[in-house]
Amino acid sequence: MRDNHQSWGSYPKAYPQHVHPIRWRHEALPQTERTTSVLPYGNGRSYGDSCQNNGATLLTTHSLRRFISFDHDTGVLRCEGGVLLADILDNFVPQGWFLPVTPGTKHVSIGGAIANDVHGKNHHKAGTFGCHVRTVELLRSTGERITCSPHHHSELFRATIGGLGLTGLIVWADIQLKPITSPLIDKERIRFSGLDEFFDLSNQSNTSFEYTVGWIDCLANQQHTGRGVFIRGNHCADNAQSLTHIPRRTTLTVPFHLPSAVLHSGVIKIFNRVYYHLQPRQLTQARIPYEKFFYPLDTILHWNRLYGTRGFLQYQCVIPSRYEREGIRDLLSVIQQSQQGSFLAVIKTFGAIQSPGLLSFPKPGTTLALDFPFFGEQTLTLLTKLDSLVRETGGAVYPAKDAHMSSEDFQAYFPAWHKIEQLRDPKFSSSFWRRVTRLNTTPQHSTKSESYSLATEKEQAFAHHSLFNNMNQA
Repeated sequence: MRDNHQSWGSYPKAYPQHVHPIRWRHEALPQTERTTSVLPYGNGRSYGDSCQNNGATLLTTHSLRRFISFDHDTGVLRCEGGVLLADILDNFVPQGWFLPVTPGTKHVSIGGAIANDVHGKNHHKAGTFGCHVRTVELLRSTGERITCSPHHHSELFRATIGGLGLTGLIVWADIQLKPITSPLIDKERIRFSGLDEFFDLSNQSNTSFEYTVGWIDCLANQQHTGRGVFIRGNHCADNAQSLTHIPRRTTLTVPFHLPSAVLHSGVIKIFNRVYYHLQPRQLTQARIPYEKFFYPLDTILHWNRLYGTRGFLQYQCVIPSRYEREGIRDLLSVIQQSQQGSFLAVIKTFGAIQSPGLLSFPKPGTTLALDFPFFGEQTLTLLTKLDSLVRETGGAVYPAKDAHMSSEDFQAYFPAWHKIEQLRDPKFSSSFWRRVTRLNTTPQHSTKSESYSLATEKEQAFAHHSLFNNMNQA
């Protein structure tokens, strides 16, 4: 059971002392020991340790998967916090409604989407997921149920949007869906030769396309730095295609963890080069099902096993508009020098729509997201260098995907963290929060068998490299 409650990146390893399922929205939270903290756990798609509560209690919400009400005139859906985005799509796309914002996987719970204030390819048009949350009911450790919105208990509402599950259990929420007339996306794909061309394409596309994103070859250097493929699209306006006729994609499964040799930088470099040159030079157009456009990786079950038993770290940062061209170029230069590449390197320009969340990650500028196989100290050293560059530009690193940043960096990126701490339910905590705030809010009785101990959590806040050594000795 323990391994089933790791993060999606499988790093760092963490083991809850207790796992308590929440089956009904009207039931009370479990009574825990005075020193034991609790943390909601949705579908485990956070990459780092924001969904982990090592040595303490996880509140799993798999059973909170019910729709409560839906207004067919306004598109406002009330559903329980454990409902997956996939559940909403399966039920409401045939009725002509779509998610207002979606990340790159549909296997995320509503509670997780709110707690991490997820964003997607349409940030420049729609902002974050939190911009479309109308109301949330929180269950606090005292047993109190608080209904909060932008106009009622507004500070608690703002702390809950992007608040990493620390303000209480999200029992249900009201979400504003968006109308569509077709399950298809009109997609365009354009190969670009470098960063300047990407920024030009992005600036041209953001006005007329709802969805824009780019893949880049993060190991291409010199005159090829930042080359990649730009993807943009809109919902098909032709309603001749039946909403109920939605093609289903065949899924594959990664049955076991691959050996680390597969992830060697030379393999990644060859893959990136081949993938880039396989793309047509000219603009290509296609009309495709929405799942193929938004969720290509969801067709590969357990794709995180591609990174082996040691797992991987996803690194996502945002560089403010003023420094984005130089800043992204500097980040790629450091990655190239390290020879630690990424198969999945995504680049996207954020818009200026501000989220209500106090800890919301996106800001006007450009975000870069990469998956790095975990190779110990060399990986942690690379991320430390990247953090330094991000900090110098006034940017930020995404907490929902982080397993590395120091408390100093986190508090510089998110100065509003003090407000979250003031509004946090005192019984709710996470491995991430203890690491980046240096606040000890978890019990001191973790078992000897845990390879990722409470002592390690404290050490992470001071010296990242010691974490790798502790794991090897466990």
